[in-house]
Amino acid sequence: MQDSNAPQPVRDNAFHRSIGLFSGTAINMTQMCGIGPFITIPIMVAVMGGPQAVIGWIAGAILAMADGLVWAELGAAMPGSGGTYVYLREAFQYRTGKLMPFLFIWTMLLAIPLLMSTGIIGMVEYLGFFFPNLGWWPVHLISLVATTIVTWLLYRRIESVRAITIALWVIMLVSVVGVAAAGFSHFNASFAFAYPAGAFSSHFFMGLGAGLIIGIYDYLGYNTTAYIGDELRNPGRTMPGSVIVSVIAMMFIYLLLNISVLGVAPWQDIAQSKSVASLVVERSWGHLAAAIMTVLIIVTAFASVYTGLLGGSRVPFQAAHDKVFLSVFGHLHAKHGFPHVALLTMGVVTAIGTFFDLTEVINMLLAATIIVQSIAQVAALVVLRKRQPNLDRPYKQWLYPVPCVIALLGWVYVYVSASTLSLILSSIWIVAGLVVFAMWARHNQSWPFAPVEIRETYLEKQ
Repeated sequence: MQDSNAPQPVRDNAFHRSIGLFSGTAINMTQMCGIGPFITIPIMVAVMGGPQAVIGWIAGAILAMADGLVWAELGAAMPGSGGTYVYLREAFQYRTGKLMPFLFIWTMLLAIPLLMSTGIIGMVEYLGFFFPNLGWWPVHLISLVATTIVTWLLYRRIESVRAITIALWVIMLVSVVGVAAAGFSHFNASFAFAYPAGAFSSHFFMGLGAGLIIGIYDYLGYNTTAYIGDELRNPGRTMPGSVIVSVIAMMFIYLLLNISVLGVAPWQDIAQSKSVASLVVERSWGHLAAAIMTVLIIVTAFASVYTGLLGGSRVPFQAAHDKVFLSVFGHLHAKHGFPHVALLTMGVVTAIGTFFDLTEVINMLLAATIIVQSIAQVAALVVLRKRQPNLDRPYKQWLYPVPCVIALLGWVYVYVSASTLSLILSSIWIVAGLVVFAMWARHNQSWPFAPVEIRETYLEKQ
């Protein structure tokens, strides 16, 4: 009998199954945390108008868990490199051919690098603790150099980066625990629970929409292992386990972190801070401790970009391999066996994204992906249960279809709460994708210019 724990390539000269539950959870958690809460706590407090901002992260956790259960079932049943791309390809091929996976790749070429750009932007913001007078050119030059270093570190086989990923995960945990400990060491309940008058009035729900955008942004990354399904050891266990454990763990970490921060200074000061973690540690333990913690946070931001590009670069590779995207993205590095063209392309787009405003980047990346990925993926789970009832599902969604309904309602709420500019730009991007798809389909004689081609890949493997 073949050893299920041994690394196994899914195809000749491709990936090796070397990532287990522990390292998979580490990859997810590193991507989930990153620098997100350290740059968004002030934004969350500002948009929600006080310490009730904690509810924004609770709402984000509920949406992340509901959506995570969608990812868990789909990822365990179809552990292919590419995540959502694979699920949409299998679910929607019956009526619209390759349209949905094509649109997904089209949006991911924008959204994944934009997400990585937020990590770089936040990292440079924290450098302001040491260099408060950096001008426009130095800030963007540092951003470009940081993106280049991340790309260079990923330019190697997956086994050689697992140790780096786990090390960066440890640093991330130390930085979060350190900031939380600093906050609780000088905790003042009158700050943490000083709710302003009318904190839970009708205006609360208006702020909750904007807060949920920030909250779910901070949880993004719970699905990173789904993008590297071809590299997971025992994916039926590792995929759902890494998603569920990482969401639950980060929910408790975020709550502790945010309550501790709110207990150090008046919420008005928190809302105006550009480096809130440095503020908390400096007020609690002094300037030297704040400097050390700031360095750890900068490394944490670096780690989030690192793991995000690791998973994201696999998405266009899988599509190109299946002849749904440009063939050049399907090339593996001759020596190390990783998708180097996709990695380099996303690295370049990440660098470009660092030249834009952080808040608008967050709104744009969410608006661009909610329809084509988040909502479409909930539909994909339902469609596949109907179309492929005999598909082997090592994990089935708990309380189905309740998590699907919660995820659907949550994503719709986030979408309508996004900024007007991001909605307009994301709509233009999707329409452009439809035009490009029509041109591509005509050239390749694919639907709607030819009958749909049905291939139930994972049923065939069974």
